[in-house]
Amino acid sequence: MSISQSRRHLLSALPVLTPSASAPLAAGSLLGGFSSAHAQSSWPNKPVRLVIPFPAGGATDIIGRTLAARLSTSLGQQVIIENKPGAGGVIGADSIAKSAPDGYSIVLATGSTHSVGPALNPKLPYQADKDF
Repeated sequence: MSISQSRRHLLSALPVLTPSASAPLAAGSLLGGFSSAHAQSSWPNKPVRLVIPFPAGGATDIIGRTLAARLSTSLGQQVIIENKPGAGGVIGADSIAKSAPDGYSIVLATGSTHSVGPALNPKLPYQADKDF
């Protein structure tokens, strides 16, 4: 399955997530993590890691866990949740920015990790517009 086919496959699963207005934003944020993946015929052939850059139990965590469950069902592969809180989401986002660009590590990006944070702090350890 090529990356564009993977995205179509993911997008077809997303409307069943939740009727809230934030679901498309969360889904779009996640799909950015797949953009640097290499084309593979059997993607995914191992578990996908979803980093949530905030503590367990919060709104971002709940959205991420709901999304992970649906992605796991849709992809036929386990999606492993990894909460990496701290620094307004920078720690979790940075861990994905520094991970291998193989499409198996994704981040639930938020405004604080990809728009407000970079605007307020140009010295972040990652470049939101280039590293994801």
